[in-house]
Amino acid sequence: MTKSSLTTVEISKKALIYNLKQFRKRVGKRVKIMAVVKANAYGHGIGEVAKIVSLNGADWLGVNSLEEGMLLREEGITLPILILGYIPLTKKIGEAVKNNLSFVVYNQQTIKKANQGAKKLGQKAKVHLKIETGTNRQGIKIKEISSFAKFCLKQKNIFVEGIYTHYANIEDTLDPSFAMKQLKIFKKALQLIKEVNIKIPIKHTACSAATILFDKTFFDLVRVGIGLYGLWPSPETKISAQEKKIKIDLRPVLTWKAKIAQIKEVPQGETIGYGRTYRTGRKSKIAILPVGYWDGYDRRLSNSGRALIGSQFAPVVGRVCMNMIMVDVTDIPKVNVEDEAVLLGKQGKNEIMAEEIAQKVGTINYEIVTRINPELPRKVV
Repeated sequence: MTKSSLTTVEISKKALIYNLKQFRKRVGKRVKIMAVVKANAYGHGIGEVAKIVSLNGADWLGVNSLEEGMLLREEGITLPILILGYIPLTKKIGEAVKNNLSFVVYNQQTIKKANQGAKKLGQKAKVHLKIETGTNRQGIKIKEISSFAKFCLKQKNIFVEGIYTHYANIEDTLDPSFAMKQLKIFKKALQLIKEVNIKIPIKHTACSAATILFDKTFFDLVRVGIGLYGLWPSPETKISAQEKKIKIDLRPVLTWKAKIAQIKEVPQGETIGYGRTYRTGRKSKIAILPVGYWDGYDRRLSNSGRALIGSQFAPVVGRVCMNMIMVDVTDIPKVNVEDEAVLLGKQGKNEIMAEEIAQKVGTINYEIVTRINPELPRKVV
């Protein structure tokens, strides 16, 4: 599919490297950093981001699927890569082994298939044990960890490279008690693993919020996702960091832009868009932008979103269409066809933040950036 040149996503290389260095300063030289680039690098462009961070201090990359890992290998990325999501019980597991991709395991079927695939290749399958500590997603229950570890030991072509867990609400609350309970369970799992006599070189629990707030979660590696892109995991994380006087500065990496396709005069009392949900209260100047919900611009921004044009806010009027939105530029002077409009990011002294959009549509900043259509070009600036 041909990518549109009218709607683009700009990625600031400078901001991305800056954020990575902020986390390096936070964890020190001993702890490795996994740059999580799953879901098209949270909407920022997986190939573009991976190339930048791999050359500027990231030690690992985290992806969701085998396909994402293969894509990065095809792009010439040689950093260790961990597949955090599920790999089907097919020959695809062998592809992971062949391409030196580590992957998460939490069921014996995957271990069996991985051992078989690795044996055929004459290699070792590198796996990370996912421990269930309270999130109740994928993971090995604490009561099963010893038997699971023993099962892994019996497989000659399995190398248990890592062990980890994930926190349920560490970024959603000012009360860290549940996260600390999860940490305690993880440490118990480490003790049980030790008793089985498996030496696992990489232990990791920290996401962006944990990395920012709690040194005790670092272990050997931290997994930095949303924070890498200059977005705070939550308002609570930011408040906690301020209360703890943790100095970390995050700079948004992404700017989403579109070009004005048309400007028209609309008389007072006319309606705009599908469903006639907006009526002009005065003679208005309306700019048409070639972006809509296909591009990832949420339909719930109908009559509530805004763009930046000429460094001033232009409100969205009428419903968001599949490929178009209409914005009111009546009070903005000297607006012309193909002028730049910013949908997300800075223009002049003003800024539209992912958090603002998320609040308007009832979601989180993660979803705002990850839902930007991957067909839109990502341009590193």
